[in-house]
Amino acid sequence: MNVLITGGTGFIGKALVAQLLSRGDRVTVYTRNTGLAGDESLSYVNRLEDIPATAAYDAFINLAGESIAEGRWSDARKQLLLSSRVDTTNALYALAERLQRPPAVLVSASAIGYYGSQDDTPLAENAATVEGFSHRLCVDWEAAARAFEALGTRVCVIRLGVVLGRGGGAFEQLRKSVQFGVATWLGSGQQWLSWVHRDDVLRAISFLMDNDDQAGAFNLTAPEPVTNRGFSEALAAHKRVIAGLPVPGLVMRLALGEMADELLLNGQRVIPQRLQQAGFSFAFPSVDQAVSALLAD
Repeated sequence: MNVLITGGTGFIGKALVAQLLSRGDRVTVYTRNTGLAGDESLSYVNRLEDIPATAAYDAFINLAGESIAEGRWSDARKQLLLSSRVDTTNALYALAERLQRPPAVLVSASAIGYYGSQDDTPLAENAATVEGFSHRLCVDWEAAARAFEALGTRVCVIRLGVVLGRGGGAFEQLRKSVQFGVATWLGSGQQWLSWVHRDDVLRAISFLMDNDDQAGAFNLTAPEPVTNRGFSEALAAHKRVIAGLPVPGLVMRLALGEMADELLLNGQRVIPQRLQQAGFSFAFPSVDQAVSALLAD
């Protein structure tokens, strides 16, 4: 396949590019970095406007977006989070509309923040939602992606949980205290953490690209979510730990404001119902399996 990727230099994107190349796909990465060198199978483009109308892409993969978990959500930060997602998706749509042949499939990122802050209820793709900034952000992001349907493009939206992998992302932050012999959790620790191993993210994206009968929204989380404290205990089981301590919710709210409540002190118990119904099998269904693999030498 000939694939165009946004966000291809990020934590998920880099690994995805390597996977696609290994299976024989040709990849073009849309990036602001002008110093990257490509080859026959891998190329880089800095302006979507420079892609000719005759270019033929089988798939677009849209992973672009500023990190939602870095710093307080000021009004300016919220606008940046929104524009980095929606404006990029709209720019991709403008390209697809200009091409003589639009892509057959778009796999576009979203997040489980779509459901808003919820308690213990298992959340499949048709679950009710709760209002909040994360929810509104994802709604607008997904709407921009679904505009591709008017061009005849099959659209798959992946609602990502907390992605765990080596060399970056949430895992490196979550394991820090354990490296010093202390297991910590946030607030009560009873809020749900819906996570997914990065390898399963890569496999699911390829699965959705390759299966023409799949479209719509898909929860991309492992089938066995855990509580925040449960995740900390899973880490501690693989390291020598001398103490377990909570980080008080008040401290988190003072430091991070609204972001602490929506992302850290509350959570969602998300179930990947549609992926499993479609026949996708997770390589890392349990947190113990994922943590063991990620901590292996």
